[in-house]
Amino acid sequence: MKTLNKIPTGKIERTSSLLKAGAKIGVNYIKYYGNKISKDEKEARKILNEDNATDIYDSLKELKGSALKVAQMLSMEKNILPQAYVEKFSLSQFSVPPLSGALVKKTFRKYFGKNPEAMFDQFSAESVNAASIGQVHRAKKEGKDLAVKIQYPGVRESISSDLKMVKPIAIKMFNIKKEGSESYFQEVENKLFEETDYNLELKRSQQISADCSHLPNLKFPKYYPELSCEKIITMDWMSGKHFSEFTKLNNSQDDLNKIGQTLWDFYMYQMHILKQVHADPHPGNFLISENKELLVIDFGCVKEIPEDFYQPYFELAKEENLKNPEIFRQTLYQLEILRNDDTPKEQEFFSKLFYELLELFTRPFNREIFDFSDEGFFQEIADLGQRYAKLSDMKGMNANRGSKHFIYLNRTFFGLYNMMHDLKAKDIAISHYENFIR
Repeated sequence: MKTLNKIPTGKIERTSSLLKAGAKIGVNYIKYYGNKISKDEKEARKILNEDNATDIYDSLKELKGSALKVAQMLSMEKNILPQAYVEKFSLSQFSVPPLSGALVKKTFRKYFGKNPEAMFDQFSAESVNAASIGQVHRAKKEGKDLAVKIQYPGVRESISSDLKMVKPIAIKMFNIKKEGSESYFQEVENKLFEETDYNLELKRSQQISADCSHLPNLKFPKYYPELSCEKIITMDWMSGKHFSEFTKLNNSQDDLNKIGQTLWDFYMYQMHILKQVHADPHPGNFLISENKELLVIDFGCVKEIPEDFYQPYFELAKEENLKNPEIFRQTLYQLEILRNDDTPKEQEFFSKLFYELLELFTRPFNREIFDFSDEGFFQEIADLGQRYAKLSDMKGMNANRGSKHFIYLNRTFFGLYNMMHDLKAKDIAISHYENFIR
């Protein structure tokens, strides 16, 4: 894979890159109308989606940063985007062009005053993994195998301008009204700023690792503050198979269940006990060891859950509350799903919508044991998403619904459910994490 000697950091440069992608998309539509003559509509649309996904992704992977991070987030939304986009955008989890060796050395000299070769006994100039915000290099020091994560230059400085470029697309895709949407976009911007603060990530990584170190079958790397700074994090090298690679192997059901239970316990313990959660559960952040242990290798995105949101959010996970009209309605107001300025039509529509959504998504919480290999459950999720995405009733309604805290909590559950489904994990004990409360 080619390396990058420069990443566009100026607003004009980054906008120009997206405009070039827009021009290619225009050509793709011309091809699409031609294909409709010689091919059927389904085949022509499939080619269009594949071409557009490729051109958009190729543009984003050169930009890196928050523009590529948005693609990574969207790759988990399997029920919203066409499959071609999901497949292409999922590459942002672990397959983008890395920085050149010269840029890596420049970053070390800026923050440590020396080249990496002077800090480590061995340092691989070629990265082993490049993603949206940073890339990872292997190193050795005093006999220890290390992973060194280096942030791309200019990523933090371009967050605000990137989101301004992405905002019109998000508003159209998710039927968001511009007025009143500021808190949602501010939440995303704040999280992206946090993800580019490696000092904060180091602190959180050490804290959550320590707080969850007693959970069985779960392993974390040790972190090295003396070899880290605001743009570089050094940790132990963890050996294992990438989560996605592991799920494609011919594993025994016992092994799949073991990893699934570990993953579920880890997330439930964070949510219910720590009240902060690793809010980026995509396969690129996890490895599976030879002993079938779950290895957590990245804590870039952590969402703290305020108590005044936690209580009503999980109250609606209880079946008896969901089915109690008075409690259900009251909690919808607490969570800002229903608004005081709603019309009667909006109140009825969104009450029905969120009842269906919550009944489906909270189903695991109302079982002692849940089967995440159940294709019927995930087909229901896909069908519900498609059904409401096509509803004409949504037009003209204010779709800005819910507290800003929904963004990363819902993202966490979407990612977690997708990973549990990829594992085809069965017989998962939902409250098993309670055995480890200290």
